[in-house]
Amino acid sequence: MKFRLPHIPPIVPVLLLQLLALGVAALGARATGLSHSPLLIALLAGVLAAALSSFLGLERWWVLIQLLFAPAAVLLLTLQLNRWVYLGTFIALVLVYWSTFRTRVPLYLSGPRVWRAVQDLLPAAQPGEKLRVIDLGSGLAGLLIALAEARRDGEFYGVELAPLPALISRLRVAWHRLPNCHISWGSYWPLDLARYDVVFAFLSPVPMSELWRKAQREMRAGSLFISSSFEVPGEAAQRVINVADARATRLHVWTM
Repeated sequence: MKFRLPHIPPIVPVLLLQLLALGVAALGARATGLSHSPLLIALLAGVLAAALSSFLGLERWWVLIQLLFAPAAVLLLTLQLNRWVYLGTFIALVLVYWSTFRTRVPLYLSGPRVWRAVQDLLPAAQPGEKLRVIDLGSGLAGLLIALAEARRDGEFYGVELAPLPALISRLRVAWHRLPNCHISWGSYWPLDLARYDVVFAFLSPVPMSELWRKAQREMRAGSLFISSSFEVPGEAAQRVINVADARATRLHVWTM
């Protein structure tokens, strides 16, 4: 049985656990005469931090980060890289993951098989109208670009909170010359979902209950809500599409 943390940003226990694990590992290494090996201390700290993070119910990606952080830091220091490499890497990571600690939604990327499966789910556009599709948390816009190229009768929108993926998405859309594909930088929570015929989300388990309530309030009758991989707690999907990709992705589909 796992202990569950109160509702606080996970970055707080992550940092505290990493510091605690490093301290315990260093003391243990000193007591056993192994303090001469920084990599061994880092490995012990990573295992301890990962175990504590799992016990406290943190998401799997935090457990993996806890496991690898200290050993990776020690290995990088042994390479004696230029300090600008560290600064550049840090800035790049911040631009990609700066909001993850708050939203608890990491950068997930779908693949071509998922794109084709979503394309098969899209309804025909109404006479004289454009099909309007939005991807909430659109990442690098792979899905939207594929759909915009395949369905010229539609308008495809993406919203992405992480700055670097949003910028890359805009550059990719411009490169493909897709006037029917639009990327916005920001949060999807203020958006009115009533504007769209299809709402797609590949997020994480954390926001699904609140997002479902938003979809129920705002989406029009007959529109589609599609969640990749993550179910809505307590709300069975009307259709589940099994995608034969490496993740064994499941698309959960509701007609509102």
